[in-house]
Amino acid sequence: MTDLAALTADIAATAALPLPQARTLPKAAYTSEAFYRLEEEKLFRTGWLCVAHVSELPNPGDYLALELLGEPLVVTRGDEGAVHVLSRVCPHRAMDILPGSEGFPRKGHAPHLLCPYHVWSFELDGKLRGCPHMQEAVGFAKADYPLVRLRSGIWNGFVFVNFDGAAPELKSCYAPLDELLAPWNFAEMGIVISMDWECEFNWKVMVENWMESYHHIGAHSTTLNPIMPGQNTWIEPESPHYIHAHLPYTTKLRAEMVDSAARGESMPGFLPIPGLSEEQKAEWGLFLGHPFFMFLTMPDRLLWYRLLPLSAGRCRLQTMTLVSRETSESPDLEKMIEAETPLLRDFHVEDMVVNKAVQDGLNSAYAVRGQLSHLEEPVWLIQRYLAARLSGSYPQKAERKPYYGPRAA
Repeated sequence: MTDLAALTADIAATAALPLPQARTLPKAAYTSEAFYRLEEEKLFRTGWLCVAHVSELPNPGDYLALELLGEPLVVTRGDEGAVHVLSRVCPHRAMDILPGSEGFPRKGHAPHLLCPYHVWSFELDGKLRGCPHMQEAVGFAKADYPLVRLRSGIWNGFVFVNFDGAAPELKSCYAPLDELLAPWNFAEMGIVISMDWECEFNWKVMVENWMESYHHIGAHSTTLNPIMPGQNTWIEPESPHYIHAHLPYTTKLRAEMVDSAARGESMPGFLPIPGLSEEQKAEWGLFLGHPFFMFLTMPDRLLWYRLLPLSAGRCRLQTMTLVSRETSESPDLEKMIEAETPLLRDFHVEDMVVNKAVQDGLNSAYAVRGQLSHLEEPVWLIQRYLAARLSGSYPQKAERKPYYGPRAA
C-alpha cells in the first residue's frame, strides 16, 4: 500500500507540471497489477465505457456478448427497440448464459436469452421469462431473479455502460461536441471494415499513442506523415471528459483536393460526408473520451477503437471503420473497401509494433523518465485526467486558447 500511495503521489506531482516541463509517468503506472486494479476502481468503474455501436444491434432481438473488467456482459436490443446492457450471470447458479467468450465479439439474434445449464430464459431487458420445475421452491418469485441490468446510455449511436451508476450524465459529458460532429451523423453510420488485435501492452500505452501525432515522423513515416505531418498537429484546450486534436492535411494535399473538386472528380476513399466545414474537409479529427473511448473523424468516414483492458500489460482491441448510409448502399462499396483496407491495416500494424516495443521497454530495469515534446500535449492531458480521477475529481475546463496551432494565443 505504501508503494501504491507513493506511485499515486508521483503521478499527481507529474500531472501538475506545466506542459513545457511535462515528463513521462513512472513505469509502474504501466506495469503494476496493483495500480491497474486501482485504475479499475477509480477510473473504469466510475466512468462511461463504450461497449458497442447501434449498427451492431440493428433489430429487436439482436445481441452482442463481450467481457469488460472481468464481467461477462451482453448488449441487447429489446422488442421495444431500447438497448440494454446486462450481466450474463444467471441468477440461479451463476452460469455465464453465453459461454465460449474467447471469440470477440460474439453477436446473434434470439427472441430471448437462454441459460444452457438449467434452461432458465430471460427477456431481452433481463426479466426472468421462464424457469422450469421451480414450483416447489418456497417463496420463489420470478420477479426477484432478473439478469442484472447495468446503467447504460447512448450518445451519437455509441452504447456506453457505467458500472457504479454514479457517473455524470452521459450526454452532458459530450454535449460540447454535438454540434461539431453533427454532419457525420454517427448513429446512422455502419461498420464496413473491422480488425481484431490481441495487445501485449498497457491500455495507456494504446491511448497515449492514439492521441499524440509526434510519432508520425517515426512510426508512420511512409504512411501518415506524408499527408499529415505530426508537427502540424494542434490540441483544443483541456476539457473534463475528452481530448480533441486536429491533424491537418499538407498544403499539397489540400491543393490536390481543390483541383479534383474543380474537375468534378472524387478523391480516393469513401463517399464524402456532406455538410463539413472547410477545416473538417482538410483534416482528421482525433478524439479520446476518457478513459479509453477512441474515435477519429475523416472527411469520408469514422474510425472507432473498441478497447477492452485485461490487465496491467494486456488489452483487447477492435479497430472499426464506419461509413455513411449513402456509402453503405453504394454499388461500389466493395471496391472502396478493397482499396482502403491496406492503408488501414498498415498503419494499425505500425502502431501495434511500437506499442508492444514501448511495453517491453517499460518492463526493462533500465527504463528512465523522459521529457515530453509540446507535440505530446495529449499525453500530458491524459496524465492530468488520471491524476484527477485518482483523487476523486475531474480536470477543470480550460478557459484559454490552444497552446499551438492556427488559433493559438
